[in-house]
Amino acid sequence: MGNWLKTILFLLVSAFLTHLLPFSSFFRNLDTMIHEFGHALVTLALSGKVMYIELFVDHSGVTYSMVTKSWSLIPISLAGYATASLFAMFLFISYAEGRQRLGLQLITLIAVVCLLLFVRNQFGIFWLIGFIALNIVMLALAPRWLLHFYYLLLAFLSLEESVFGPLTLAVSAYLDPSKAGDATNLARTTGIPAIAWGALFSLFALWCAKRAIQAFAFGRRKRSKPRQPAVTRYE
Repeated sequence: MGNWLKTILFLLVSAFLTHLLPFSSFFRNLDTMIHEFGHALVTLALSGKVMYIELFVDHSGVTYSMVTKSWSLIPISLAGYATASLFAMFLFISYAEGRQRLGLQLITLIAVVCLLLFVRNQFGIFWLIGFIALNIVMLALAPRWLLHFYYLLLAFLSLEESVFGPLTLAVSAYLDPSKAGDATNLARTTGIPAIAWGALFSLFALWCAKRAIQAFAFGRRKRSKPRQPAVTRYE
């Protein structure tokens, strides 16, 4: 079975299993937060101004910003889905390297920055406060097995959302190019059809997912491989 087919099947099975968890909906806004944070970060890097971010209960979000150069709309529009995909891959690479605490600390730090600097709507503020508090409790009090389970839950949900989000965008761009979010903004700025941007986001997300799943499998093999006794020669 090809690696791409394995990636798609893995994502479908993962999405099915995680949707069975009654509390999974709460954590799906993590991908939205990272997506909007990517927009905000690139806006600031290009000397723009981030007015505010809104996170919504349906896992959607929006970043309002001001820029003086029209070309900067291209990297800013690209940043959302790209950042979410790269971050999901980072979470799995961190897992493979045994750095779950670092990954969770970074997630918490980004959430704190979003709360203090960017997010202004009521749902977004309360969601961030609850999410940050839960992360702190997990980092401070959770046993190792529970921390690992919690980390993998966040990682898998982020991975699923980072892939299915662009795929949904591509479908929206095909059905109504004027209502395809970032793809629409890119189409207006570049003249390249929104469906092409939706396809590009989807392909990049699948590539990141493939790398993430490979890291996950490598991490599991690494942990299950028995340690070989050291051999020392004395003379």
